[in-house]
Amino acid sequence: STRKESSAASDVYKRQEQRNATERRTLWIVLGLNIGLAIAFFASGAFGDSSALIANGLDNLSDSFVYAISLFALSRSAKWKRGAANVSGGLLILFALGILYDAWRRYVGGSDPLGIIMIIMALVAAGINALCVWLLARIRDPDVNIRAANTFSWNDFAANLGIVAAGLLVAWLGANWPDLIVGVIVAGIAAWGGVGILKDAHGEHHK
Repeated sequence: STRKESSAASDVYKRQEQRNATERRTLWIVLGLNIGLAIAFFASGAFGDSSALIANGLDNLSDSFVYAISLFALSRSAKWKRGAANVSGGLLILFALGILYDAWRRYVGGSDPLGIIMIIMALVAAGINALCVWLLARIRDPDVNIRAANTFSWNDFAANLGIVAAGLLVAWLGANWPDLIVGVIVAGIAAWGGVGILKDAHGEHHK
């Protein structure tokens, strides 16, 4: 009986280790994709003078920090994972405040965004975000940090569709307000996602 219990415990441990390895590999891939996207958004945002692209660059950079925290918490206790999720949610809310400041600065100082650059960059990013969503959806029984990562990817996908629409309006109207509005909307999506992650982590604590 003791041998059977030991064998069962060993099997459970092996399955958990395999699950952690799968989650870790997926998070590393998503982390790498987000760092690449952040760099591309900053470069295209600077070149295209776009608040929305810079907003998404900061968003992806914030996501990258969160994925790194999630990787650190992956093989640790539930308390660690909840703590990592709380940091993730808090970072998203801080990021949202930074984007609102950038949009205000561009509104006051003026900007001249390039619609075509916004559209191309957002379409490329939406494809990469869809890949991230697919990779994360393959993980069975995701923990609070994987659910947080999925929230980020869906938020980014939605934000990129908004940038495509803004790019079309900027190109058509020759005005900067669609770019600024989408920058503010991206901030709102991020704040909403951050609050959702904090609620999820709070719910895990009271299970």
